[in-house]
Amino acid sequence: MRMTETSDLWWKNAVIYCLDIETFFDADGDGTGDIAGLAERIDYLAELGVTCLWLMPFYPTPDRDDGYDVTDYYGVDRRLGNHGDVVELIRTANDRGMRVIADLLINHTSDQHPWFRSARASKDSPYRDFYVWRPDTPPDTSDQVVFPDKEDSIWELDEKTGEWYLHHFYSHQPDLNIANPRVRDEIMKTIGFWLELGVSGFRVDAVPFFLSDVGLQPEDKEVGDPHTYLKQMRAFLGRRRGDAILLGEVNLPHDEQQLYFGQNGGDELNMLFDFITMQNLYLALARADARPLVDALVRRPPIPPDCQWATFLRNHDELTLDKLSEEERGEVFAAFGPDPEMQVFGRGLKRRVPPMLDGDPRRVRMAYSLLFSLPGTPTLYYGEEIGMGEDLRAEGRMAVRTPMQWSDDTNAGFSTAPARKLVGRVVEGGYGPEHVNAAAQVRDPDSLWNFIRNVIQTYRSCPELGWGSLTVLDQPHHHVLAHQLTWHTSSIVAVHNFSSEPVTVPLRPAVPGATAVMDLLQDGQCDVEDGAVELTLEGYGYRWLRVMHDGERRLP
Repeated sequence: MRMTETSDLWWKNAVIYCLDIETFFDADGDGTGDIAGLAERIDYLAELGVTCLWLMPFYPTPDRDDGYDVTDYYGVDRRLGNHGDVVELIRTANDRGMRVIADLLINHTSDQHPWFRSARASKDSPYRDFYVWRPDTPPDTSDQVVFPDKEDSIWELDEKTGEWYLHHFYSHQPDLNIANPRVRDEIMKTIGFWLELGVSGFRVDAVPFFLSDVGLQPEDKEVGDPHTYLKQMRAFLGRRRGDAILLGEVNLPHDEQQLYFGQNGGDELNMLFDFITMQNLYLALARADARPLVDALVRRPPIPPDCQWATFLRNHDELTLDKLSEEERGEVFAAFGPDPEMQVFGRGLKRRVPPMLDGDPRRVRMAYSLLFSLPGTPTLYYGEEIGMGEDLRAEGRMAVRTPMQWSDDTNAGFSTAPARKLVGRVVEGGYGPEHVNAAAQVRDPDSLWNFIRNVIQTYRSCPELGWGSLTVLDQPHHHVLAHQLTWHTSSIVAVHNFSSEPVTVPLRPAVPGATAVMDLLQDGQCDVEDGAVELTLEGYGYRWLRVMHDGERRLP
């Protein structure tokens, strides 16, 4: 083992599970999920094999943007619990071998935050330059808004002072002025505070947006290059807790993404979500052709050895397709979201995976087998492990933020409150709790839950998947992806059929001296003859194979 390959780099082969506390489990019966409820369900997540919980915002909020509009970075929303509950949750998770990371929301605050309430009250406020203001009428910025159905500019006129403030997101979420050293100090204190309470790092929201705000300010001698601030954050994090991480939301082209890892051996973000691979994976599924995914994987830029890509099929936002061409996006819409009510802003989908794949268990399982076998760290969104659907009646991203379906009881076992008091509607119809729930699936050995649990266990026994170098193996079928991950002398080969038709795949693993390949997701072994092996896959079939050499035996 090389010196960098230690348990301190736990994120290289973690299993991350994202959840919204308010929709996960309601312990006190008021209709809103809470921290105590999540703590009650930690054993469920431990049994699944999760090693890292990513908590969506739990800070005090007026809740105009599902908690992403914060009024106190150091607080806990009273609906969810208190600081004692947070500490107990983290302790309970740690006892089961799980780390906890929290959302770090430093691009903007709520307009109800005390800083902004003071800043907008007077130009002489000590918090005025905590935000970005301009006295002159801004140009047309309608092409820069994040929510084009709600906003037509990234500047909002504040009537009292007669100046405009910057907001890349909603007008009730003013952007912070990261060029201000006092703002940077407050953010560092926020990081330090939650680290002291036990979190293992942060998912950093909207990273390119707050760095772009630095460029709007007069050059600051400490932050001339916006990336300097990310380096400062990473250095501070390392001083306070050496094994903590920054996982960044950076939806940019590959050449720009690379900058966010840091150019000095990985001294900025530890991890980045791989939006480009996700979008091309859906294009590949829509076409039943693996080549778009292959192109995305081979075009990934090299990253420092301590860094990692986070892979995902679904997250808490709309399923953005903004890095595809208009024609490619149209193909994905046609395959997985043909109705306007399934789409968001013309750039993404408000759907979960099983409904997009027509509920075909073969395609769903192939997709999750693919997720866990791709190079990187897999990230699950709550409810994926049981195949939850979406509520298309809900607006935008809220379609996939429905209550967790624990059982077929009232309110899906999420809460004992009357339905009218629930934080959100339970999914109805074919993906409702009478058909899709955790209680039934945990008991059913053939369920999606048990399939994903088995895949997670296999993934955790294969360090090559997190640490290995990628080789896409040559084979003649465009609808098949065959890739190999090699770490030192060990190799895993994964083969996935994107088509409904069975196929025979000739492979030549890129490991000299291989004598056999051993199935990891099922019993079986194939001999390698003259360096080659032939595999048969059913429609939407998949295989994970460990490459064996003379003298190696399967572990019991």
